[in-house]
Amino acid sequence: MTEKEIAEIRRRFNIDKTNIRNIRGCYVNENKEIISDFNQFFGTMPRDEAEKILAIIKKTLSGTIGRNLIDIEFSNQQVIEGEEHKLLMTLRNSELDDDEAADELYKHIIQSMNTDEKFLILLTYEKYDVPSFTKDDEKLEDAADVFSYILCSVCPVKMTKPALSYYVNENQFRNIASDWIIAPPELGFMFPAFDDRQANIYNALYYTRSITDSHTDFVDAIFKSEIPMPASEQKEVFNSILEETVSEDCSFKVMQTVHEQISSMIAEHKANKDEQPLSISRETVKDVLEYCGVSQEHVKSFEEKYNSSFGEDTQLSPKNIVDSKQFEVKMPDITIKVNPEQSHLVQTRIIDGVKYIMIRADENVEVNGVNINIT
Repeated sequence: MTEKEIAEIRRRFNIDKTNIRNIRGCYVNENKEIISDFNQFFGTMPRDEAEKILAIIKKTLSGTIGRNLIDIEFSNQQVIEGEEHKLLMTLRNSELDDDEAADELYKHIIQSMNTDEKFLILLTYEKYDVPSFTKDDEKLEDAADVFSYILCSVCPVKMTKPALSYYVNENQFRNIASDWIIAPPELGFMFPAFDDRQANIYNALYYTRSITDSHTDFVDAIFKSEIPMPASEQKEVFNSILEETVSEDCSFKVMQTVHEQISSMIAEHKANKDEQPLSISRETVKDVLEYCGVSQEHVKSFEEKYNSSFGEDTQLSPKNIVDSKQFEVKMPDITIKVNPEQSHLVQTRIIDGVKYIMIRADENVEVNGVNINIT
């Protein structure tokens, strides 16, 4: 799914737009026991409560593609005879009215959760009349396809801290007792995917709030599928590969160029308003390294290590491996953060056998907030 398609579905979670009929789910204690389950008609909920629940489950479609939102692809075999796909289709086709299918999904989720916290499983279903538009972006009132989907959100239930509040009307202070509240979802999914603004039963959109934990047990239990390593781990592995394989060619200039080239791709993709998520391959980085003058021996070593770590055909989100908004030089006792567009002001030199980092400082130099003169 593209950012535009995700945003279109997110806008559905508005009290005046949504076609959600009911919300069902279950409350699970720290021992992974279902304490209660529910199937509440959405139309009878007080407006303020309905708005709050929509705001919570809407977060299952938040974050960055490739970091928090990950496309799950089912194989042809799974779609034909896979039990995991059949379960999701049953839930969707029954509009969440199949109790046996809902209980089966709860069981899979609960068994996959590695937590000692209480949590809530929320399931919603909606039919969305997808409007059609002309080439001039004019809405066609009578032309619309129906996209029906389910959304699953797994929300921790957390205890608030006691607090002191002041009640103006009573002109006095009062203690606010601790209570259990529903926290934003930790993980969840939408099925089917909304690709090309229509249902794609071969894909689902998976959400994880954490970029350090992809909850692979959950993914395996629900989708029987593999997903990329967590975004933060991708960056660590990528940097490790560069450091290990480029070896003595891994200079400041090489890392500066890699950062500039990938950042430039991100900026160009944004400027072009390309709807498809940006990704880079092993070949992309290989070309950058060759441009920097890295030896063929080290480039080949990089390719081999990339293949073994990520997979030969794996595409990475550049935002997972480069922070285009920051360029950092770090030593044991000093960290230098530079505007990436001004990284050319930083150079390395060896003077009288001593290694230095040189920073050009023409004007506006401050020390502890005081402008200084360099003489």
